[in-house]
Amino acid sequence: MPDERIKKILSLLEKAYPDAGIVLKYKTPLELLVATILAAQCTDERVNKVTETLFKKYKTANDFADARQDVFEQEIRSTGFYKNKAKNTIACCKQIIEQFNGKVPDNLEDLITLPGVGRKTANVLLGSVFGKQAIAVDTHVFRVSHRLELAKSNDPDKVEQELCRIIPQERWTKDCLVIGAHGRRTCIAKKPLCNSCVVEKLCNSDDKITSYK
Repeated sequence: MPDERIKKILSLLEKAYPDAGIVLKYKTPLELLVATILAAQCTDERVNKVTETLFKKYKTANDFADARQDVFEQEIRSTGFYKNKAKNTIACCKQIIEQFNGKVPDNLEDLITLPGVGRKTANVLLGSVFGKQAIAVDTHVFRVSHRLELAKSNDPDKVEQELCRIIPQERWTKDCLVIGAHGRRTCIAKKPLCNSCVVEKLCNSDDKITSYK
């Protein structure tokens, strides 16, 4: 069970970000899967700009599976690491067709067998489109968890395990989203906005800014 400090932190964050949700834009599980693959080492905002056009052309797993890789690479080029992302997206959709009848699987075990899909991507899908409790450790969740001493490991998968131990299971998805929202809006990587942070008094981070000009 989490200690009183952790309970207080989570409670304050929940109240501060009642609208916390996934930033990536999507309409179907497949769209979120592709968007999350493209979001690796890229901002969600940039991915949304790319997928706004991309999802008008590619609507089904078959569409992605039949894509010419050289063409697809150029269509997603601005997301970075585009060659690997294109290869994984196409291979992922081929496997969805061959093994899952064209539908994105709704469980962790099957999701992580897909090319380009790790635990973070799988958990994004489980929590956001399949209504399951899951903690997806992206760069924001990772950073905030360390700064607030919610987790210690340098391995995102182990950070997930640490958070699962201190957050009640029925709130895994919700609290993961509010932690991520805090990282995007307040506890940013450089020059965190500590003067407007609702958990500033509970934070002992070396990154904490205690004076402002």
